[in-house]
Amino acid sequence: MQLPILTIKRAVKSQATEIPELYGQVDFETTPERISDNVAESALRGDFSRYKSPLAEDPDLVQRMRLYTMLGDSVADPYAALIPTFGFRRLVGMLMEACEKGVEKVEGAPDELVVLIRDMERTPSWLDMALVENGAELERSSAAIIAPWAIRGGLIATFMNKYAALPMALTGTLSNNLAARRVKETATFFSTSVLPGALGRFGEGFKAAAMVRLMHSMVRFNALRSGAWSDQIYGIPIPQVDQMPAGLTGVSLLSMRVLKSGRTEFTTNERARVEFSRYRCFLLGLPEDLLADTPQSIIDIMAARQSSLRKGFDDATCGELVRATMSARLADDDSFMSNVRERFEKSFSKTFFVRNFLSGDTKKAADLGVRLSRTDRIRAGVVLLWIVIQLKTANWASRVPGMRARVDRSLIQKIRKQLAGYGHAEFVTDPSTYKSPVLESRT
Repeated sequence: MQLPILTIKRAVKSQATEIPELYGQVDFETTPERISDNVAESALRGDFSRYKSPLAEDPDLVQRMRLYTMLGDSVADPYAALIPTFGFRRLVGMLMEACEKGVEKVEGAPDELVVLIRDMERTPSWLDMALVENGAELERSSAAIIAPWAIRGGLIATFMNKYAALPMALTGTLSNNLAARRVKETATFFSTSVLPGALGRFGEGFKAAAMVRLMHSMVRFNALRSGAWSDQIYGIPIPQVDQMPAGLTGVSLLSMRVLKSGRTEFTTNERARVEFSRYRCFLLGLPEDLLADTPQSIIDIMAARQSSLRKGFDDATCGELVRATMSARLADDDSFMSNVRERFEKSFSKTFFVRNFLSGDTKKAADLGVRLSRTDRIRAGVVLLWIVIQLKTANWASRVPGMRARVDRSLIQKIRKQLAGYGHAEFVTDPSTYKSPVLESRT
């Protein structure tokens, strides 16, 4: 059920009075430059424009996107606003304790923490945890076999628009060390979320989602107070609509495949994957209004998000983020095998990015600093062959009577080994690392 437009408007405007520490100086009456009024000047591209329905041009849907572009996290932001009182390390510590033991066990827990945890604990009317667990199991093969090779390529796809990418640049992710940490933290969150029971109340994924929400709210708090942010140009940092690409890209690609096949509904297994992604996004704070559940409605809402975002590429922001992320070293040692794997992983990530997010346009990729050489293509082909062999083997084995549980245990073990290699994910943002890129209006 969609919220009335008036309700969303009130939620947006109330941020200035309810969370003045973050939004007191933001002008919610003025439309920021990042919001596009013309589809031709928007970020809408590729298959999203090809498969959008007339609903993507619907004024109501467009208005929703514009409003959610100015909405932060109404329950996590007030908690982050307590940084001057508690310090960000203490806030992180209390949140971790609340996730692990229950918020009632946290001594001196502020009301803002109670509200955040209770909001995450509530059960949406559509939630079917059995279906979510089934979806997580179905996602484990991708997490174990594909993600370690593709995560870098998927992450740089989120840096292609200066209006949406600026928070990452501002937090210092232009440096190779921080870029590597962000790649590993992103991989850690998504891999953790597919483990058995991870999205349950005391699961590892629930805690990781809470930590990511707090990190995003801390970025908003620090960015808006940094003096390097213009709400007249960029709106607010990490608005709700900017959560959608990372959380819903997988189901968007799935929806495109369904529509290309001529179907309009998901199969049972596809539905499980969708419900898993929807609940993970719910825990991350995405409004239920944005959690579409049919192939066409998912494409519609993603197309509406892109059509409301003004296109804009700034090499000092987007280009540097792409280059820093592509050059970052992810291997945790300097052994021969780690170096070989790093080269193959980078080549596959480049290819994955160009094919899935640039429609194969190698010239555009080169302009961004992602150059595909003949060697890259050969390496990517080898990795792809290895991925296909592993996927087919896992799928075949899981259909053999009595083997499904053994295959699943093997995938879980593989994911946990990968998580150990990524190291401990802190999911924090330190304002001392923030940079001050030049914020320029379009000309």
